Amino acid sequence: MRILSFILLAASCVSSAFSQSRLYENEFPLSDVRLLDSPFRHAMELNTDILLSYDTDRLLAPYLKAAGLAPKGESFVNWDGLDGHIGGHYLSALAIHYAATGNSALKDRMDYMLSQLSMCAVARGDGYIGGIPGGDALWAEIRNGNIGEIWNYWVPWYNIHKIYAGLRDSWVYAGSQVGRNLFLGMCDWGIRITSSLSDDQMESMLDNEFGGMNEVYADAYAMTGDKKYLETARRFTHHQLFDDIVAGIDNLDNRHANTQVPKVVGFQRIAELDSDSDYERASRFFWETVVNNRSLSIGGNSRREHFASKADAKSYVDDREGPESCNTNNMLKLTEGLFRMSPEARYADFYERALYNHILSTQHPVHGGYVYFTSARPGHYRVYSKPNCAMWCCVGTGMENHGKYGQFIYTHSDDSLWVNLFIPSVLDWKEKGIKLTQETEFPKDGLVRFTVNSTTSRTFGLLLRHPAWCDAVKVKINGEYINVKSQPSSYISLNREWKDGDVVELEMPMKVSIEELKYLPDYISIMRGPIVMAARFDNGKPLHGLVADDHRWAHIAGGELVSVFDTPLLIGKRSEIIKKLNAMKPVDGMEMAYTVPGLFDEKFGNVILEPFYRIHDSRYMIYWLSMTQKRYDTYRENARKDEERRLALDRITVDAVNTGEQQPEADHFMEAKSSVAGNFNGEPWRDASNGGFFSYKLKTDGYSDLILRLRFWGNETGKRQFNILIDDNIIASENPSGKWRRDEFVEKEYTIPSHLTDGKEYITVKFAGEKNQTAGGIYHIRLIRRDTTK
Repeated sequence: MRILSFILLAASCVSSAFSQSRLYENEFPLSDVRLLDSPFRHAMELNTDILLSYDTDRLLAPYLKAAGLAPKGESFVNWDGLDGHIGGHYLSALAIHYAATGNSALKDRMDYMLSQLSMCAVARGDGYIGGIPGGDALWAEIRNGNIGEIWNYWVPWYNIHKIYAGLRDSWVYAGSQVGRNLFLGMCDWGIRITSSLSDDQMESMLDNEFGGMNEVYADAYAMTGDKKYLETARRFTHHQLFDDIVAGIDNLDNRHANTQVPKVVGFQRIAELDSDSDYERASRFFWETVVNNRSLSIGGNSRREHFASKADAKSYVDDREGPESCNTNNMLKLTEGLFRMSPEARYADFYERALYNHILSTQHPVHGGYVYFTSARPGHYRVYSKPNCAMWCCVGTGMENHGKYGQFIYTHSDDSLWVNLFIPSVLDWKEKGIKLTQETEFPKDGLVRFTVNSTTSRTFGLLLRHPAWCDAVKVKINGEYINVKSQPSSYISLNREWKDGDVVELEMPMKVSIEELKYLPDYISIMRGPIVMAARFDNGKPLHGLVADDHRWAHIAGGELVSVFDTPLLIGKRSEIIKKLNAMKPVDGMEMAYTVPGLFDEKFGNVILEPFYRIHDSRYMIYWLSMTQKRYDTYRENARKDEERRLALDRITVDAVNTGEQQPEADHFMEAKSSVAGNFNGEPWRDASNGGFFSYKLKTDGYSDLILRLRFWGNETGKRQFNILIDDNIIASENPSGKWRRDEFVEKEYTIPSHLTDGKEYITVKFAGEKNQTAGGIYHIRLIRRDTTK
């Protein structure tokens, strides 16, 4: 195999010429935006320390193993099978944080990683750098057109997308020529793997999650001008998603959310670089659909990692697994891209909301751990990672998030400067010889002060965002109010010759409002400006697994759920609730903390509202059940009984699988043959045809007296005789076809003989169809305890 001599180039020195502006022309280099004192600066500095605490050799181990080289550390466990994905994120994070802070220790780490990855590339000689166990066999099969082999691995394109992105970012943010060369070498390798595949084979392969492969190939085109990269980016168009959204059809129900968002980041990038109206239309429709119809008040989306259907909106406040941090990370990338194409205030409005209420909130402010799921369930909580332990996808994006806070505060175009976010900072606009200092205590109040410093007078347009949450703004220049006419969600354009020392002041009243959960208006969030005002909730129940270990499911806050009827409720007319909220009183000694006299039941004491991004190590309320007293009196009796039944079932649940949903099936190590999944009546299902099977690995938690509880559709048809097995032992034969004859879902329980579970930490549950028969469909699997006293 040929030696890739170009990767032996020495790492180039970093200068201000290297920045993300090389790919994104409206952005300022992170090094030219200095954060001042604020929660964002604290988060960035804390995250810098956290990054430097990771064991780089352990992160590099999968790549060295795959290249046939001796690793210098042991691979991390937890998400083994997805080996290498965190290493790519880590490389991106080092480059991003170096650009933002100038901390040379970060660059030293980055250069060391690149030197080790260069060794891998030289050892292989084909351009590939990846950590997938057994990856060579997979890629050979893919290149030969045997696409089905991809399902025997854990999302391999998604996995190596992270190292593609890490290598790209090492050049984009930190100017590494080594990283650039390795990136393009990977791109050329990927073209060789996929070039002989037909369009149908590509589409079949893209059914398996592939991250933002289309985005990185589009970026390779932007870096080189070589059309082969743009053509490959287009080949990574998953038409199952694209064809509907380009036609304005929302096809997202029960789809894995973070599989879809990165695809659309790539669609937008193709639209931007190739002026393609179809890709632009698809990107905008997707963004509008997710932001307006599928996002919660914090700006995040999904539950159990999937988009809920309209009919299943209540699952957002029922499930413990709320919006995933990765989704919002990628939605912000998409938002930045759409803003580059059309700098509209609505994009910045969403960005602000998601940044403050979700991204900032996902870092623990003391130990720096990252959050995977932010539960929207009243009275639940979140758990955090710790360095060198949990290797979740949201650890990877978490590593990157807190270095990018300076990226979208300011953008520019020709002689215009956009101020998109209100975060204390200093912009050094070197091209114009201007410094702009932004001073503010936002969101404590809506007052922002900008000071222009320049050695000579400069003429440019200063565009200040009039946010959607503010009815009217006032502007002063050098102490005098000026007449401005603007609407919420727009930009105020100030075009003039600016002199050294000019001061612009922006006054934005912080309005209090309530926001209903989409399609479920009985649940509301309390907003102050763009900030979700939440409350700590302590009912004495333990916060199980608050700092996660290496357990496979430690990213889920698995502690006991609280009945919504045991949490503070907002009962009364909405007009009355708003009136009381507008009379909220500041809490002495606490910043941005308020009590609301007469709003809550006295049994909960003085509920204190504060920004959600500040609440950690606690159960909390971001959504509140709210209805009039009359309606609540009618609702309470039946709803309470249903809630109690569900919580009782949750308490005896040992493990559960949402069949047909990507991540739960991956979490439970699904194996399958001749099996397909789909959705019916708003619920996902899986079956296997003509002697096929599907199976899952479920934990027992040391219990031996267990029951398998399955959900079927009660009016099933067709040939559906199949066996249910535990570790290849048949415990039942089933045929749901024509069994219940009811148009509703049916739950059935099967007792598992104790000798099949004694002494086992895990069991494999398998559904195997007979010849010419279908196994399933199974809509949900739950393993519950028989002995509830244990």
